[in-house]
Amino acid sequence: MQELFPNLYIEQGYPGVVLGVITLPHGLVLIDAPFRPEDIRSWRAALVNLGGGVDRLLVNLDAHVDRTLGSRAMDCTVIAHEGVVAVLRNRPATLKAQGVETGAEWELYENLGSVRWSPPEITFTERMKIFWNEAPLVLEYHPGPSNGAIWVNVLEHKTVFVGDAVVYPQPPFLAQANIPEWLRTLETLASAEYRDYLIIGGRTGLVTLKEVERQAEFLQKVLTRLESLDTGSASPEVLIANLARELLGEFEVLPERAAQYENRLKHGLWRYYLRHYRSSEDTVED
Repeated sequence: MQELFPNLYIEQGYPGVVLGVITLPHGLVLIDAPFRPEDIRSWRAALVNLGGGVDRLLVNLDAHVDRTLGSRAMDCTVIAHEGVVAVLRNRPATLKAQGVETGAEWELYENLGSVRWSPPEITFTERMKIFWNEAPLVLEYHPGPSNGAIWVNVLEHKTVFVGDAVVYPQPPFLAQANIPEWLRTLETLASAEYRDYLIIGGRTGLVTLKEVERQAEFLQKVLTRLESLDTGSASPEVLIANLARELLGEFEVLPERAAQYENRLKHGLWRYYLRHYRSSEDTVED
């Protein structure tokens, strides 16, 4: 666990997403959760030693399986954007039964078992403030990366948790994305408002302004390539698979991660293509 400030920590030691915790006089505010049972037990044990008040709140930065799979086992009140609720309600109980390789982290691990999803007890639409300290925590909706994507702004320390808005140097998750909105979100993050902030990405931890810019450049390239896709030359499936392999070359990928990240791009590009470039008669299930 890395201490950024006396009451603000991040944890990057578990597979999945970067976790956060803010210790406040009223209790702990947790940012996302591990997904493996052994990691959940370890994380909960580590939290006992942090002090703070007795209450617990868990904030899910979006509905991605990597960050919501362990929410119920954390045994505390869950807060998320209202868009997360519909996604969780539509999921099958047994994840492996989906039979789709999306390039997510949880897919690399066996014996996760059946899941009872934990819909958030508290939801909001645009903004919510948590007054557990003199300076509130501000939860804000920032669309683009996925359904119900939010940030947690720790005003006290000028630190913001941005989830999957910035995952560079990993390939992004595109299946539920709206790239034009995502680009506007990144423009906000790169603005003077956040110039003196620590930015915590949901996959890689501390994020630089250069990485925010690289994320935006990559997304713009994806958008341009999808808009110019010549579906008369080959089947869309083949074109998307070729595009995924091409775009993977934008990243320095370890050999053991190449197949996972190519699947992430291929799955995400195909779903994005179906949602935004096919006729309304085509249906895409979440």
